Order: sequence, then structure tokens, then C-alpha cells
Amino acid sequence: MKMQLAEIAQALNTTCEGDAETVITSVAFDSRKIKEGALFVPIKGERDGHDFVASAIAAGASATLWEKGHANKPEGIAVLEVADTLKAMQDLAHYYLQKVNPTVVGITGSNGKTTTKDMVAAVLAKRFNVYKTQANFNNEIGVPMTILEMKPITEILVLEMGMDRAGQLHELSKLARPDVAVITMIGEAHIEFLGSRAGIADAKMEITDFLQEDGELIYNGDEPLLVERAEKLAQDKATFGFADQDTIHALAMRSTMHHTYFTVNDTDREFAIPMIGRHNVSNAMAAILVGRHFGESDEEIAAGLAGFVPTANRMEWEKGDCGEDIMSDIYNSNPTAVKAVTASFGKVDVAEGGRRIAVLADMLELGSRSSELHRDLADSLDPDKINVLYLYGPEMKNLYEALTDKYPSQSLHYYPENEMGHLIDDLRSDIRSNDIVLLKGSHGMHLEKVLDRLK
Repeated sequence: MKMQLAEIAQALNTTCEGDAETVITSVAFDSRKIKEGALFVPIKGERDGHDFVASAIAAGASATLWEKGHANKPEGIAVLEVADTLKAMQDLAHYYLQKVNPTVVGITGSNGKTTTKDMVAAVLAKRFNVYKTQANFNNEIGVPMTILEMKPITEILVLEMGMDRAGQLHELSKLARPDVAVITMIGEAHIEFLGSRAGIADAKMEITDFLQEDGELIYNGDEPLLVERAEKLAQDKATFGFADQDTIHALAMRSTMHHTYFTVNDTDREFAIPMIGRHNVSNAMAAILVGRHFGESDEEIAAGLAGFVPTANRMEWEKGDCGEDIMSDIYNSNPTAVKAVTASFGKVDVAEGGRRIAVLADMLELGSRSSELHRDLADSLDPDKINVLYLYGPEMKNLYEALTDKYPSQSLHYYPENEMGHLIDDLRSDIRSNDIVLLKGSHGMHLEKVLDRLK
């Protein structure tokens, strides 16, 4: 972005205390990420961002938003006083979005948001100037920051939009006004706050609350909760999945260690993605429909999918220092994701004498059903496919107890949360060069420490 403070002040209906002709070239709410010419946005969270304005000034900030009435208003920097700094950043993002005027693709879902976002952006980049959400910066702070980071030449903005409570996607949809909305699937993520899968479906459908009248909803047609709710929409709709009634559905699928190949019902072209798993084929089909919405050819779409680069720690293969291959899927976790990933991992070929070893850590934010949902993973785990299990965290004890009659004792290991070091030592002693290892758990369980030690 590039705007004078006078324009920013006008957009926020405030005045500029300082040089109104100062040009702002970036926005940041983290004083450690300030660049020369930045506008600092001090946000009140666990810590009050106003306390870091001196650091922002030292790093080169040219101006700061400031909550009216907040003590210690800084000197030596241009100041724009506002009632609420986060709301002001969101309002500025809305203004900038209207100014650049890209077409907006909004993507949500219980699983697969980030991977689908990466696939969609790679597909659309074959024909358009595209900017996408970085990492998974997808909440009420991340979405406006993504908007403010896009270049003026952006033609299509691909926004990942997350939620953990009802009403959150309503506000993000109001901000972004998507032209295309994508819902990947409904799982159990955030069931602690939403009560049921039906509640999750209602919350995910909020992405369509401000869908443009001539827009399109692209969604998982194999999910009855979405089909039922989508019927009420007047906008165009298209579905993806594995059932004959879906607009596009996968037919033949085949996999290697690092790739999956598949066809869909309405073309002879084979598509390839640099990931494994049926669930990632589902994500790819969503990207195919988005590409077609924008008039791209299947050749362009196939090239985009084949070359897309997944965000780190989404089914990402790494190499361990014993020579083993490690699949890192440690950014987040919930029951649907664990079942999908272990099913895919259980089909990966191993060298003669090699084993499939899975390290599974707690799935967080499952509320009162947490014990039950951890225990229920036992039905999807087969010692002939996942040969050895290392379970970590207090909730995984429920799964351990459910598997004691299914897995031999030497192949089933459990560690409380304060014994990660013990887990790592045992795992390193156990792994052989021809093994493959899966790491899967919620981000808060910090399996990245296990990955670092294995590498």
C-alpha cells in the first residue's frame, strides 16, 4: 500500500496530528515487524500494544494509531486518534480493499483452509495477479492485515477466513465482501465453542452473509449439513466431492510417496498435486472449480495444482537424521484431520523391513467431548497400517487405553505432557533408516520440538 496520512485520516474520519503529507507504505501491529514508513497499530490483547510505541518509533514507524484518551500519547511521531485501534485497522482495510478493487475469494472450513488457499492462489496465478493470506493469518486481525499488504496491482485476493465462535465469519464476510466463497468441509474443530457439527455448519455458512449477489458458493457436496443450508442461497452454487451428484467428483486416484494423481467426471485430463490423501484431492477439486469460475482452462488449472507449494507443516515431508522420512502435519489437529491423515499415511509404501510410525498429540478445543473423541480414534487405527504409535498428552491417554487390546504392548507408547523429552529419546532410539514417521497434533502441543530433534 501507499497512502498519505491525510487520506488515511479521511478514511478513518479523524485528523492527523503531524505531517499529513507523510506517505505510509505499510501497516503493522507488531512493533518487531515495523519497517521504515510504517503505520503502527497498537492493539489491546494479552498485552497493550500502546506500550510498544517507543519500539515502533525506534524501528522506523512514521505514524501510529492511538486510542482516544489513552495515557502517554507519544511525541515525535504523527498520531491519528481513533475510538478503537483494531476497528480502525479494519475500517482502513475496507477502504483500501475498495480502492484496489480486486475480486475476492474467501475460503473457510474445519480442515483444509490453508492448503485450499494455497492451491487456489497457485491456480489463479497462471492468469492473474494474485495475493493470498500468508501462513494462516485468518482472523479479525489477520484478514485486514492481509488486505493492507496486497499490492495495488492485485487482481484477485485469496483470503483464508477462520473462526472459533459464532458471528466471527459474519464480520469477516462483511469486511471482505467475497465474490466467491469456498467451504472445504465441516468437522469437529472448535466444537467446544459451537456445541455441535450443526452449530459449526451454521458458523461456516456465515462466509456467505455478504457474498456478492452475482457471486458463487463452492462447497463440499458430500456434507449434508452444507447441502441443506446452501439450498437457501440465491447465488450460484457448485459442489465438489466423491459422490455422483457433485458438480465435479473424483474418479480414479493413485498415489506415490509425494504425489497424488486423479481425474474428475467431466474431463479426461489427469490432475496431480504434490501431496497425498483423499482429503487433499477434495481440496484440489475446490481449486479446480474456482479456476473454472474465472475462466481458466483445465490445462492452466492442472499446471497450477502441480506446482503449488503448501504452507509449512501441512503434510510436509522432511528428512530425519537417521535417514527416515518424516511427514510433518503439526500446525493443527482435530478428529476429522487425524483420521484423514492417518488413512493417507497408512497407504504410503515403505521399504522392506520399514515401519510406519505415528506420533499423535492431543487435539485441543474439543470441550466436554474431548475424552470421547480421542478414544474414538481407535476405530480408525490399524496396527497393520500404522505399525507403531507414540501418544502424547493427557487426552491421548484415552486413546492409549482404547488401543491396549488392539496393539501389541511393544508397539504402543504413551507419554504425559511433561515427558516430551522421554518421548523424543525413546523415539530416536526406535527409529531405523527405512521407517517413515508421521507427526500430528494441535499446535499447542509443540510437536515441532520433536521434529527439530529428529532432524
